Amino acid sequence: MIRIYTTPVCAYCKMAKEYFKSKDLQYEEIALVGNPDAQQLVMSKAGMVAAPIIEINGRFVVGFNREEINKALG
Repeated sequence: MIRIYTTPVCAYCKMAKEYFKSKDLQYEEIALVGNPDAQQLVMSKAGMVAAPIIEINGRFVVGFNREEINKALG
């Protein structure tokens, strides 16, 4: 399962979503703005609130780091 924690004006969030679409991968987008539960979750898992935070099968990747994303995808 892929989840992308995003903000509305984040260029890297858009790039991450386009990357997953180009690979035909389904993802769930979760807004960080106005969502304290999501903010608290990514803070506890990733150690920061930034965008995008990408969760792939329970592994968290901070930012649009294609190498780390591909590692997490297997």
